[in-house]
Amino acid sequence: MHPVGTIRELWRYPVKSMGGERLEAADVVGHGVVGDRQWAVRDEEKAVIAGAKRIPGLLLCTARFVEAPTAEGPPAQVAIRLPDGSEVSSDDPDVHRRLSAAAGRTVTLCGPRPASDGDHYRTPKPTAAEMREFFAVESGEELPDFSMLPASLLAELYQYATPRGTYYDAYTLHILTSASLAAIAATTGGADLDVRRFRPNIVVETVASGLVEVDWCGGTLRAGGLHARVHIPTVRCAMPTRPQPGLRADPSVLKAISEHAGRCLGVYATPSQPGRVCVGDPVEVELPEATVVGRWFKAGATSLKRLALRAAAATLREE
Repeated sequence: MHPVGTIRELWRYPVKSMGGERLEAADVVGHGVVGDRQWAVRDEEKAVIAGAKRIPGLLLCTARFVEAPTAEGPPAQVAIRLPDGSEVSSDDPDVHRRLSAAAGRTVTLCGPRPASDGDHYRTPKPTAAEMREFFAVESGEELPDFSMLPASLLAELYQYATPRGTYYDAYTLHILTSASLAAIAATTGGADLDVRRFRPNIVVETVASGLVEVDWCGGTLRAGGLHARVHIPTVRCAMPTRPQPGLRADPSVLKAISEHAGRCLGVYATPSQPGRVCVGDPVEVELPEATVVGRWFKAGATSLKRLALRAAAATLREE
């Protein structure tokens, strides 16, 4: 194991795409930080679970738990602060109407549904214009490269807004380092690299420099009682550029990440051993073994997937 730093910040986000809660300690179970993305907003006009890629105004809301969430059972009650400064509770009969007014369309607040409820999670095939909007890609530019994602996950996300049974975009944990934030900040002329733009669960303070967590992919991170398998770099969409409470819109953030980090910042992970983590806990990483043959095979598989994904992207409708 290689010491890499300490936990600087811990976060959970009670409602998908809304501002979250900063924690001093967190219990992490098989499906992530307890309480994280326990709720989501559903766009009833399009019949789809909608994050801030579809409804940017969700980022202007923040959510906090009124009671402590648990790993099992029904979702805990949350209080949502709306853009006008008022609050509404998840158990308020008027919650859907007030959220709809803030979102500018008819939405409902949803608790989790079982993975077997495919209709709840199903998403319509996006148009090319929607994909460009979601990822802030200009017409004529290529969409982000998703070939790092496992084929099984890509297939699921092609049909469903989130992995069924969860409200995560892809994986249950998002980890970011101070080194990566500093590396991107050094390339900009004043872009606002506030950590809240990137919505991590764990921020690691490290003395190393550069995009250090990319080297952890395929390895195991340990902190406190948690062991987590690190999978792939986190591809960034348009969300970090958009305004949030206390943060202005800043397109230069994504421009810098695209130019200097291949449009990725942070890494995705999943717990392999649940445990409790606290701010200040030392963080260690068991780095992955890499062989010439393994690297060659991985590159070949990625290239094949990339060709398939580009072919699929070419079928997207333009309307």
